[in-house]
Amino acid sequence: MNSLRIARAAARVRPTAVRPAFQRRGYADAVSDKITLTLALPHQSIYKSTDVVQVNVPAESGEMGILANHVPSIEQLKPGLIEVIEESGGSKQFFYQKLNGVNDTVSGGFAIVQPNSELSINAVEGFPLEDFSADAVRAQISEAQKIAGGSGSEQDIAEAKIELEVLESLQASLK
Repeated sequence: MNSLRIARAAARVRPTAVRPAFQRRGYADAVSDKITLTLALPHQSIYKSTDVVQVNVPAESGEMGILANHVPSIEQLKPGLIEVIEESGGSKQFFYQKLNGVNDTVSGGFAIVQPNSELSINAVEGFPLEDFSADAVRAQISEAQKIAGGSGSEQDIAEAKIELEVLESLQASLK
């Protein structure tokens, strides 16, 4: 308790020594219009410190479009489409999904926006959108719906509902 009083006294005497300096952004600041992207999976790096124009990610808090000088944040990813808009004007799309792991825990990924226009996306698994067949996705959805609505075990029904969430998100991305 005594050390708390000393710390408070020090804060009153030298407030700038204790409080961090806040950065302010203004519209007149000359800034880069690019964001440096690193998109990594456990088995490969898709982008490694590559300048891009914009990245759209499916965050648990909602869909996010990330541009240069975005407010720093950490966002948990949900199943969906990660779209990377490159400097050349083209875009690449990757479908990110959650995996059902050991003991039925759901693994995931994160998008970390740094204050210096750097974005790191770390995902458990992701695939280029062109690797998917719309017909195969429809067939898997109908199969998962049968299991989710059936009389299987609680675990089977829970897994089928997770699978449905992922497949429906993928189906929407393929349209």
